Amino acid sequence: WPKSSPMLRLALSEFFGTMIMIMFGNGVVAQVLLSQNQKGSYQSISWGWGLGVMLAIYVSTPSGSHLNPAITWTLCLLRRFPWPKLPVYALSQLLGAMTGSAIVYANYRSAIDTFEGSSSLRTVPDTTTTTTTTSSTNHPSPPPSGFTATATATAGIFSTYPAPFLTRTGQFFSEFLASAILMFMIFALKDERNLAMFFVVFGIGACFGWETGYAMNLARDFGPRLVAYMIGYGRGVWVAGGYYFWIPIIAPFFGCTVGGWLYDAFIYTGSDSVVNNGPYFGL
Repeated sequence: WPKSSPMLRLALSEFFGTMIMIMFGNGVVAQVLLSQNQKGSYQSISWGWGLGVMLAIYVSTPSGSHLNPAITWTLCLLRRFPWPKLPVYALSQLLGAMTGSAIVYANYRSAIDTFEGSSSLRTVPDTTTTTTTTSSTNHPSPPPSGFTATATATAGIFSTYPAPFLTRTGQFFSEFLASAILMFMIFALKDERNLAMFFVVFGIGACFGWETGYAMNLARDFGPRLVAYMIGYGRGVWVAGGYYFWIPIIAPFFGCTVGGWLYDAFIYTGSDSVVNNGPYFGL
């Protein structure tokens, strides 16, 4: 297959790379949450995500290790990456994230059942009130617009939910900022980034991750969120945080674009950048 279809090779590279990233990232969240911090802490999550990204980069080297539709978008926009590859990469990343999160759920299902208190109970965290809406795995029902995390809410294993004090602007800016830093550093590190990206992701998680969970990635958040909906968490995954789900979809594109543009506009001099060499932004 890799020899007969180069595009398929690139797609599978992104698929498996993103799958590995999500398995490590969501896996460490599951271990910390379900063990009630007995088998890890918040910093363990930063370590797990950093390792997941680093290993995913090794796996997906043939495709350039994008692992994120916003990164692919920014490379198309600023670094002349072929636009026809964007939908192929984005779909591969989304499916890889969904597969990785499904594997994590299969591995931790018994622990989730025990933690939630029932195999038919799945709770969704939110940030607006002090109640929790639940939905049966057999009969998911629409929850009300306001409900919040309790000690047994496990949907946060799969996707991100904002801190209760954040305004809508704060939610967006938190994801925007983390994504801008990520893209700026990716451009700065160039190709020698496998190990270095571990420290970038770890640093973002340790310094900017508390408020929204630093999704920075449509595939990383929307894919597992969709899986959570399908396995019984119900519509709560969409209405949580006042329909927060759209922010990790949109904000990374703005953040990565701005972060990449800042690096190319003020530091980078390579001929592959349209910012300083046209045809769109070059002088």
